[in-house]
Amino acid sequence: MELSSSILLTIALAPLVGCVLAGFFGKQIGRVGAHSITILGLLISFGLSFYVLYQIAFAGAPVYNHNIYTWFEIGKYTGSVGFLIDRLTAMMMVVVTFVSLLVHVYTIGYMADDPGYQRFFSYISLFTFSMLMLVMSNNFLQLFFGWEAVGLVSYLLIGFWFKRPTAIFASLKAFVVNRVGDFGFLLGIAAVLYFLGTLDYATAFASAPTLVGKTLTLTQNIHWDAATVICILLFIGAMGKSAQVPLHVWLPDSMEGPTPISALIHAATMVTAGIFMVARMSPFYELSETALSVVLVIGATGALFTGLIGIVQNDIKRVVAYSTLSQLGYMTVALGVSAYAGAVFHLMTHAFFKALLFLGAGSVIIAMHHEQDMRYMGGLRKYMPITWITMWVGALALCGVPFFSGFYSKDAIIEAVHDSHRWGAGYAYFCVLAGAFVTATYTFRQMYMTFHGKERFRVEHHHHDAHGHGHAKDTHAHHHPVHADVAGLHAHAMTDDPAKHGDHGGHEPGVLEHAPKESPWVVTLPLILLAIPSLLVGAVTAKPLLYSGWFGGAIHVNEANNVLGEMAKEFNGWASAGLQGLTQPPFILVVIAFLITTYIYLFNPAMAGKIKTAFKPIWTILDRKFWVDEIYFAIFARGGVKLGRMFWKGGDAAVIDGVLIDGSASLVQRIAAGMRRVQSGYLYHYAFAMILGLILLLGGYWLIGQ
Repeated sequence: MELSSSILLTIALAPLVGCVLAGFFGKQIGRVGAHSITILGLLISFGLSFYVLYQIAFAGAPVYNHNIYTWFEIGKYTGSVGFLIDRLTAMMMVVVTFVSLLVHVYTIGYMADDPGYQRFFSYISLFTFSMLMLVMSNNFLQLFFGWEAVGLVSYLLIGFWFKRPTAIFASLKAFVVNRVGDFGFLLGIAAVLYFLGTLDYATAFASAPTLVGKTLTLTQNIHWDAATVICILLFIGAMGKSAQVPLHVWLPDSMEGPTPISALIHAATMVTAGIFMVARMSPFYELSETALSVVLVIGATGALFTGLIGIVQNDIKRVVAYSTLSQLGYMTVALGVSAYAGAVFHLMTHAFFKALLFLGAGSVIIAMHHEQDMRYMGGLRKYMPITWITMWVGALALCGVPFFSGFYSKDAIIEAVHDSHRWGAGYAYFCVLAGAFVTATYTFRQMYMTFHGKERFRVEHHHHDAHGHGHAKDTHAHHHPVHADVAGLHAHAMTDDPAKHGDHGGHEPGVLEHAPKESPWVVTLPLILLAIPSLLVGAVTAKPLLYSGWFGGAIHVNEANNVLGEMAKEFNGWASAGLQGLTQPPFILVVIAFLITTYIYLFNPAMAGKIKTAFKPIWTILDRKFWVDEIYFAIFARGGVKLGRMFWKGGDAAVIDGVLIDGSASLVQRIAAGMRRVQSGYLYHYAFAMILGLILLLGGYWLIGQ
């Protein structure tokens, strides 16, 4: 049975309808109306996406590739809105709508007290619409539309609490850094149009082999390979959107938005758009070894170095943010060794366990009254059993523990890099292997600091006497004062401005008005529904997605580059792969990290402070995030302002204002002043002028006549 365009339009437009109704009629429909209508839109979208996946994957429906609407025709160039639904798209649609649906449900609980409730639902539905347009598109123009639309919505969402200066700064930073990437992306699309004369995927991919031997001539001596230029420019777009080094700086700051956003943008959907796009462009990338090496090295650098920064973070959400940067590095590495299926497979498993970790962190933040600093947590497992268990599932999946879904995707990437002979593969293998140790270190540290060990917060109950004066009474007298347990951890006050770290509501950090409790069901149900695929989806789908060519024609790999094809020969099913994984280097590194962090954070918390003091220089480098932000600020932000001032004073003020505008104005004024003197209003002045004019005229004729 063939897919109908009406189904596909419904999938894309249902969230848009919800967005418009919640956004423009929020006051009329109220809070319940806003979340009901957007969740209904998402339910329709998710149900139909699942149906589409079933039709494409199991019922043998052919690949759908049709234009629905022609946007413009200029000569031989056409721009249209159309859908390309193959297995890659169908899988992405299900992941996007499923995670988005759970985030919508979760938001009911998380944003319960927020005045911008309806606006928030409107934004997240708009985000889902944009993301669906991006993954479903069958041409570069629509891809770019979706690309820019998710960028816009992420700007709106990161800066959602627009009264916080840090949120405004973070949203602007995300927007500006993404513009840098999009500049490259747009040039890449222009290069495709220039060399291949079309913006349609199918036509462009079919004529991709004609790029071989074509060059872009810059000067007489410099000729660049056309395929390499296209691939690198498109990848610059992916670097912005998928936060690759050096365009990664916006993602950790984007934690300023509410937690559901962190899960939606940074886990499952938006940041993976770049990964999806490179996988979709595999016919181009397979033509350029140079471009693939660039992708490989950049991804490997991100996988290791951004993960290292995660080890020194104390904000529960920032740990997960740096973890996302690191995992995006892994996906990029997979793209770089032509294991596109491995990258997309990790994208899918990561979407589940990372959304789970973000939403779990949000559940903790609710229980801690918007306290985000892990140094004021500890011992939360007895208060929040569901959050605790589901987050452990996510944590073990993230670490790549055998039989959890993250293991099947992450270890496959590490093995693919090991088997690859591409330039840069040795460096990348070191990075992704060391990254396994780093990932486990910051993940276990986060879990222990949050849920285990002694409680590092005090609960103060306020009871009122007859006069209504509140008396603070410490009911938990056996709780040590906040600062005693973690003297080592407190050696360093928050690196950032404390005002950034949640809203302490005027009380000192670590002091709660009532004991933490498990979050309501609208928060815990999405956690449970995400924990199930985090545990199971890898084992179920590893063989088809990675080793059986499930994606079919959606992904194109040259025979010589097919590392996954080589690995498929050794794959004997999920169970034996899991057992084998227990003896492999990545898992051994995870176990070592587990033992170290368990010893430090459960049995000897004071040691954390000692280690920090002993490795102060390294700690400082990581805490300052390798000074990348400072360098950017000094060169681009300050440099841009200085350049602007120079142009303004030297160019604008002196030349344009001084000479052209003011100069021409004063010239006109002078001429007018002279003319005014002539216009006296006396008749004999005018008669004199006429006679004088006549004499000059006759004299002129006479001179010419001579």
